Amino acid sequence: MDEELHERMREAIRDVPPGQVSTYGDIAAMAGAPSPRMVGAMLAEDGHDLPWHRILRANGTPAPHIAHEQLARLRAEGVLADGQKVNLKKYRWQPEN
Repeated sequence: MDEELHERMREAIRDVPPGQVSTYGDIAAMAGAPSPRMVGAMLAEDGHDLPWHRILRANGTPAPHIAHEQLARLRAEGVLADGQKVNLKKYRWQPEN
């Protein structure tokens, strides 16, 4: 992955405000990444200093291996899940372009 794309993805994730969420696909589209999986891979390798918990799968669920911590962090910001699923219609961030 080139450095410019890497930084665009990091910036898009940093821009997601507290109390809102985005999806891996949303971030990929904003950054011009060819695949949402690239966003997940970047977060796994270099996302410790980003609000990674605000990024969800397309169906509004967290990845199973981080679900408990992710949903707890979101709850602390006022994002409430119904079971393991966040209502994207209510909490999805819509950036102003």
